[in-house]
Amino acid sequence: MNLRTLIFFLILVPIMFIGMTIYLFVNLIDRTGDSFYRLAAWWGRFSAKLFGISVEVIGRENYSSDQNYLLVSNHAGMADIPLILGNIAINLRFLAKEELGKIPIFGWTLKLAGYVMIKRGQNRDALKSLLAASNVLKKGRSVHIFPEGTRSFDGKLLPFKRGAFLVAEKGGAPVLPVTIIGSHLITPKKSLKINKGKIRIIIAPPIPPSQFNSVEELKKTCAGIIGSNLEKYRYN
Repeated sequence: MNLRTLIFFLILVPIMFIGMTIYLFVNLIDRTGDSFYRLAAWWGRFSAKLFGISVEVIGRENYSSDQNYLLVSNHAGMADIPLILGNIAINLRFLAKEELGKIPIFGWTLKLAGYVMIKRGQNRDALKSLLAASNVLKKGRSVHIFPEGTRSFDGKLLPFKRGAFLVAEKGGAPVLPVTIIGSHLITPKKSLKINKGKIRIIIAPPIPPSQFNSVEELKKTCAGIIGSNLEKYRYN
């Protein structure tokens, strides 16, 4: 455990829970979850500055803050979520593990803010969660999913699962492929250590699901785009 990790637990976690507690009352007035998104986006930017993480975003011109999307990205570090929230100006909701929804205050807030709790696996409950995510899209909010389903140890792309792209098909929103480079060095998997460094976020042009004959075809196309940008920008 390093100094940044101590700062995370002693400063950022308490700030997060204070903010979430405040939101429980704000939710009585604003039940859309939009206020929580703005709070979470600020927290993401504040965290990056506090830890000395510089962020370069490429492709801001490829999305509109007024449009809703299904964002899909690679997943290599715990920093991915706050970095996305803080640096992509889209009103986002994330898919979160069902277990997180059971944590007092934290889980309650995520549910009230419109985050979708999902069971892992291929069972009926997991399918219901995916359909709930598509309903978020239909209501005009954006959703983010990590199609790999888990974090990569070394930043290399893992195989994509089809569930995320089923959400896009059912929700009718464009898919926005996002590539994150360097996060596996900031928050390594199976480690509490937090490092400073540089992150690159590459946003590709949106893809309408209606252009594809199948979910599988959409999945392969998005995986190809994210993988290509991972190689293109990794060493440049």
